[in-house]
Amino acid sequence: MADSFQSILKKYWGYDDFRGIQREIIESITSGHDTLGLMPTGGGKSITFQVSALAQEGVCIVITPLIALMKDQVQNLRRHGIRAAAIHTGLTRPEIIQTLENCIFGGVKLLYISPERIASQLFQTKLRHMRVSFITVDEAHCISQWGYDFRPSYLHITDLRRIKPDAPVLALTATATPLVIKDIQDKLTLEPTANVTEKTTAESSPRAFQVFRMSYERKNLAYQVLFSTDKFTDLLQLLDTHPGSAIVYVRSRRRSKEIADMLNEHNQNATFYHAGLEHTIKDQRQKDWQTDNIRVMVATNAFGMGIDKPDVRMVVHIDCPDSLEAYFQEAGRAGRDGKPSLSAMLYNSSDESKLNKRIADTFPDKDYVRQVYDHLAYFYQIGVGSAMGRTFEFDIDKFCHNFKHFPIQVHSALQILTRAGYIDYAEETENSARVHFLIDREELYRLDSLTQIENELIIVLLRNYGGMFTDYVFVDETLLAQQIGLSLPQTYFVFTALNKRHILHFIPRKKTPYITYTQPRDDGCQLLIPPSVYEERKEQYANRINAVIHYAKNHEECRSRQLLRYFGELSRHDCGQCDVCLANSDDFLSEDRLSFAKEKILSLLSDRQPHHLTQLVSLHLDTDELDAALSYLVAEEMVTLKGSMIEIAE
Repeated sequence: MADSFQSILKKYWGYDDFRGIQREIIESITSGHDTLGLMPTGGGKSITFQVSALAQEGVCIVITPLIALMKDQVQNLRRHGIRAAAIHTGLTRPEIIQTLENCIFGGVKLLYISPERIASQLFQTKLRHMRVSFITVDEAHCISQWGYDFRPSYLHITDLRRIKPDAPVLALTATATPLVIKDIQDKLTLEPTANVTEKTTAESSPRAFQVFRMSYERKNLAYQVLFSTDKFTDLLQLLDTHPGSAIVYVRSRRRSKEIADMLNEHNQNATFYHAGLEHTIKDQRQKDWQTDNIRVMVATNAFGMGIDKPDVRMVVHIDCPDSLEAYFQEAGRAGRDGKPSLSAMLYNSSDESKLNKRIADTFPDKDYVRQVYDHLAYFYQIGVGSAMGRTFEFDIDKFCHNFKHFPIQVHSALQILTRAGYIDYAEETENSARVHFLIDREELYRLDSLTQIENELIIVLLRNYGGMFTDYVFVDETLLAQQIGLSLPQTYFVFTALNKRHILHFIPRKKTPYITYTQPRDDGCQLLIPPSVYEERKEQYANRINAVIHYAKNHEECRSRQLLRYFGELSRHDCGQCDVCLANSDDFLSEDRLSFAKEKILSLLSDRQPHHLTQLVSLHLDTDELDAALSYLVAEEMVTLKGSMIEIAE
C-alpha cells in the first residue's frame, strides 16, 4: 500500500516523494484512524486527502469554507484526470442531484461541499446511499468555538458522522493553538487516545485518534514589525526594496480600493480584492495576479486561502489583524517555494487603541443586543410568540437608518443572537439570476425586432435551460456571457433591454443577508445570553487581541519564537532574520547609520566629478557602513561605478 501511495503521487502530480508528514497522515487515514494534521500554510495539506482518496474505494467528502477554493481545487484535479466535483450555490437543483447521483454510482472520487450544505435534507438523503471512504475537514479550526474563525455551520459535521459512522475523519488546519486542538477533537466526537507530536503508529483500537504535527517554523520567512508613522510611504519603500509578487492586507473593502488606487498613482502595478466583488471580477484579478500581470494584490482576508502561488516574495499587513492565527496564516502565503521572503506588519501608536476598539465592536453590551432583537421585530412587524421558522431578507442599511444604529455593532449583535439560538443570520447569501419568459414560444419565434445580440442571448438561454416559459429558472450569467462573447455587464444590459420590452422577466443575481427566526419571537428583556456565548467568547477574543498587541510591542524576543510559542511549539534558537534578531546582531546596521553614510558619500560626489574609490577613505566610515551605503546607492542607480571610479548618476 505504501508503494501505491508513491505511485499515485508520481502519476498525477509528478513528485517523486512526499514532504514532511504527508505520508504519515495518508497512512493513518487510509488505515481507518481518525486523524488530525497540523501543517503550516504551504505544507501540502491537500495532497494528504487527495492521494488518500485515490488509494481507496468510494468517495471522499471534503468540507471547505470557500466556494473559490472548491472551484480551484476541482479544476486542478480534473486537469490531472481525477474525478472531482463540487456542490455550491451557483448550481441548479438538477445539477446538484446529478452530481450526488454520480457520487452514488462511483463517478466521483472527491466531492467538495460547504459546511452549510451538510444540513440539506437532499444531501443527507443521497449521502446514505454513497460509499464514503473518509471525510476531510479542511480549515478545521473553524469548528472550534475558541478558534479565530469559528463558524457554527461546521458543527453540522457531526451529522455526517452519525450518518456514516464507519467513515474516519481527517481534520486539517494550519493554525491551531493547544486549546483549539482539544476543542477540534471534542467537536468532531473523535476518540482521543494519544497526544502525538511527530509520528504515530496505531497500537490500540482501529479507530484510535492520531495527531500529526509538522513544525510551524518557516526558515525562509523573515517576520518584521515596523513602527510606522506614515504607513503608505513605508509600504512604497518596502515594495521598492523587495522585488517580486506581493500581497497587502487591509481591514475593509473600501480601504482595499483606496490603497490599490494610491499604489497605481505611484507607478505600482496593483489591484484590489474583497468578498463583495462579482465572481468573474475576482477570478480575473486572481488570474492576473497569479500570472504576474499584476504585481500587488491589495486585499481583505477574503483573499488567499487555497491560492497556489509559490513565488510570493512579500506579505504586508498595513492594518493589524485581530489574531495571531490570522496573521500567521496570511503571512505564510509568502515564500511557499522555499526562497527568502518577507512578512511585514506596519504598526504605530494608534493601532493599539484600534485593536482594543474591536473588542467593544465585536461584543457590544448585552442590553444593546437585546435592543437590536426588539428593533428587528419592529422592522418586520412581528408579534410576540410568532415568526418561528420564517425567513426575511435583511437590508442592514435601511435597518440602521430606521433605528439609528451602526452596521458594525448590528452585525456583531446578530452574530451573538445566532450563537444564542434565537435567530439564524446568514450573511450575504448569493441568489443566482432568474429568468421567466413572458411570451409563449410561438410568439417568441415570430419576433422580428430583436437585435443580433438579443437573438444570440435567447438562443443560448434556450440551448442551456428549460422550463422558462412556465416558471422562473436559475441561470448562470457568467456562462451565458462566455458563450455569446460578451462581458458580464454587457450581458446584464441585454437582459434589462429584453426585460423592458416585456419579452422576459429578469431578476439579477444579488447577495442578500437573510434572517430566520429559530424560536418564536420573545421580548428582548427576556433573552438569555449565556456565558459560553458572550463572556467566555469575549474573553477569548480579548486574549487574541492582546496577543497581537504584545507581539507587535515585544522587541526583545525573536519574532519566530514568539509565534511558535503561541501555537504550542518551543524553539531553542532565534531565526536570525526578523527585526528583533537583526537589531540585536553585531552585524546590524541601523537606518540612522546607513542614512549618515549615504549622505557623506553623496556630499563627496556633489561636484559631479569622477572620484577614485580610495577617496572614500577620507570619509572615516566603518567598513560595514561604507559597504552597505555603496550597495544601496548603486542598486538605486543614484551613483555609478566604472572600474575604480565612482560618480553621481546622470
